[in-house]
Amino acid sequence: MKRISLTRHLVEEQRLNNTIPAELRLLIEVVARACKTISHAVGKGALGEVLGSAESENVQGEVQKKLDILSNEILLEANEWGGHLAAMASEEMETIHPIPNRYPMGEYLLLFDPLDGSSNIDVNVSIGTIFSVLKARDGMEAPTEQDFMQPGSKQVAAGYAVYGPQTMLVLTTGHGVNCFTLDREMGSWVLTQRNMQIPEDTQEFAINASNARHWHPPVTRYVNEMQEGATGPLGKDFNMRWIASMVADVHRILNRGGIFMYPADARDPGKPGKLRLMYEANPMSMIVEQAGGAATDGKQRMLDVQPTTLHQRVPVFLGSKNEVERVTRYHQE
Repeated sequence: MKRISLTRHLVEEQRLNNTIPAELRLLIEVVARACKTISHAVGKGALGEVLGSAESENVQGEVQKKLDILSNEILLEANEWGGHLAAMASEEMETIHPIPNRYPMGEYLLLFDPLDGSSNIDVNVSIGTIFSVLKARDGMEAPTEQDFMQPGSKQVAAGYAVYGPQTMLVLTTGHGVNCFTLDREMGSWVLTQRNMQIPEDTQEFAINASNARHWHPPVTRYVNEMQEGATGPLGKDFNMRWIASMVADVHRILNRGGIFMYPADARDPGKPGKLRLMYEANPMSMIVEQAGGAATDGKQRMLDVQPTTLHQRVPVFLGSKNEVERVTRYHQE
């Protein structure tokens, strides 16, 4: 079998679709290289003294793990000097990270969740890195948070790395979704799945059922109908899967279908959901749509949501098209 590297794939996609200028290709390669470094740290675990809490909190008030901080540093350092970026934003940092003056300023903005699924770090369950690339506006001199306030439909690339039994990189630049597996011996990303497609129908759902008592009626109705199985209104039996790592849950859905839900609930009316629009929902929604699935916030298409703040939270429903459309319809009714 002919082995196609990440670089070769990006060069060929540029020739075919003219959507990956050299700057963007280099940026994606740098992010992929940073993910390799994070994968190496994750793989060492306790041997690298990277497990456990860092005894600090991030901007969301969540306790940070040592690997959260390390992964954030790896991504910042890798991407600062290349000249492809104007600024970065991370789920772990309060505000944006402009490119230091000693480096040239590029034309892209990078957002990332450096390590998704932190609760799984210490128990050796799959975790990952999620990233999103936006174009900086023309003539921008000093980037501000406002420059990042672009709906997900404006993303020029999105992807995630999943650190599991294999380390994989899943990527879209707007022409389908492709998956690369890290060849650990060679240190290279090799194309292993082309044009991934999410089945339109599914019999699997992913939701944190421990929050059931707080759900809003449309979610309760939908989950109850799935649990009623073949004799209920949906006429088929469903299985539930929940890894508590969005990357791992979405990766499963990309490979075999399913619906992932992290709805808003009645606990805190000021918090319209738990997941972050800019670092999690938007990049994952772009990937899912490019693979033939659907993604909404329960009311509208996720990629049409206009961000207002850097760390904005949203409800998330994504995966197999027909089921996402069903639960969204229940919200609209």
